[in-house]
Amino acid sequence: MTLAVAAVLVPLTVACGTGKADSGAVNVPQPVNAPQPVTGVDWRVDSLTVGGTTRHAPASARLRVDEDGRAAGNLGCNQFSARATVHGDRITFGDLRTTRMACAPDRMEFERALARALTTGTLTAKVDHMKLTLTDGDGDRISLSRNAPG
Repeated sequence: MTLAVAAVLVPLTVACGTGKADSGAVNVPQPVNAPQPVTGVDWRVDSLTVGGTTRHAPASARLRVDEDGRAAGNLGCNQFSARATVHGDRITFGDLRTTRMACAPDRMEFERALARALTTGTLTAKVDHMKLTLTDGDGDRISLSRNAPG
């Protein structure tokens, strides 16, 4: 019986032992109210509210800001990239570099409005569960949700 137990446990031990060595650090769970990240997340743009008028985003509108300051996504028709500066809950986007495809007029109008909203100044970021809201100094806001994996 001892041989049978050893025959089962040895392969499991070897299979589980292929990871990195334990650093000795204790994994402390984060509090429920811990700040959620804005960077390193694929966000889907849901809507844009400018001057009290809300427009729903085309399904292709996306945004990602990486920890190294690279931002990229889709404005609704065209792909874009930019530099982003993140300080706490404040984000500032540099000039956007975009592709130059033409789409339906309503998508192009949304795209121009989103590009303006991203680049008119510093935005305040608020993450609540799976939602991100970027708000400018005038109260205009971009509403985003965390993209589902896959």
